[in-house]
Amino acid sequence: METSHCVHVGDARDLSGLDADSVDLVVTSPPYPMIEMWDDVFAALDPEIGGALADGDGEAAFEAMHDVLRDVWTEVERVLAPGGIACVNVGDATRSVGDRFRVYQNHARVVEAFADLGFDPLPDVLWRKPVNSAAKFMGSGMVPPNAYVTLEHEYVLVFRNGASRSFPPGDEDRYESAYFWEERNRWFSDVWTEVGGERQTLADEDLRARSGAFPLELPYRLLCMYSVYGDTVLDPFWGTGTTSLAAMAAGRHSVGVERDAGFVEAFADRAAEAPRVSRDVNASRLASHREFVGETRAAGDDLGYENEHYDVPVRTRQEETLRLYDAVRVVQTGADGGGVDGGSVNVETGDSTEAFDVEASAFADSVYRVRHEPHEQPEGHGSGVAGDATGSEDA
Repeated sequence: METSHCVHVGDARDLSGLDADSVDLVVTSPPYPMIEMWDDVFAALDPEIGGALADGDGEAAFEAMHDVLRDVWTEVERVLAPGGIACVNVGDATRSVGDRFRVYQNHARVVEAFADLGFDPLPDVLWRKPVNSAAKFMGSGMVPPNAYVTLEHEYVLVFRNGASRSFPPGDEDRYESAYFWEERNRWFSDVWTEVGGERQTLADEDLRARSGAFPLELPYRLLCMYSVYGDTVLDPFWGTGTTSLAAMAAGRHSVGVERDAGFVEAFADRAAEAPRVSRDVNASRLASHREFVGETRAAGDDLGYENEHYDVPVRTRQEETLRLYDAVRVVQTGADGGGVDGGSVNVETGDSTEAFDVEASAFADSVYRVRHEPHEQPEGHGSGVAGDATGSEDA
């Protein structure tokens, strides 16, 4: 299996380089309106925003910032295929503008914008983020009534573009993309508490100060929940490229749009980590499943089915053909398909050798090509091996 990952340096309000209905999933986290670190970004896109903030008119600034985002969501509606899912990670903002303090409910404005475009809002996720400071409160300290609740959560808003997506009966990509029963129960909960924040590791201090990356687990989980192998995911607010890294690990194509060329240039180091990341994620998923199997058996429960690729029991028939894929090779190429540092690259596909088909290459300023191979089960981890469910540390 091969996937391509294209990044375009430009403004996400103009996705004219992408065809209508050309992506299957959108996973993104926009700059949050009324969070001060994003003021300059919004003001550069609409100078009236800077004027409203200078005048102490928080409401006008808030509305204008969401007008900027609404232009992006309009393009998202155009390029997202019927039945495709859009996932938007956004947090609300608390801020004093002039002499008034208030909360600016970004999630409500995003829901309104997508609904106006004809999307069906689906149940969302409340992502409770770790809070580092013990002094979490805001306001007047220990006496009422002028303290404020601290925001310790963000939202993962989920929207569907029209009717549910359909597949041919027994579609191989869909069934290989299955998740484990216990993963479904955890991932499809409406409150996520175990997904930690992303520590910024960019060497460039200026880039680090301008980034607001979410953790890899968040886009990876959403990719597994709402797409199948070979689908294309778009992130119109690409940033440090975490969505593309997750797509590389998950066997999906990706397209990113980013205004800051510095982030695009810095992504090469992250892309080089994709083989290790995918191996680690896949090994962790299997190890966690074996632990679940051990706990289930200890409780006297027989799972009833067997996965044909990893020789482990599973709860449902739909998990029998679940298969994980490792990224085994990553090559950066030019947007025209020519190689960078090594020439053009061909990859073996079945019995033939053919070049990667890089979709939307005319839209891309940077392209990565990734080859994937099935994740192999480590020796000694089959369901017939005594203690297999306790051997996860060796996975």
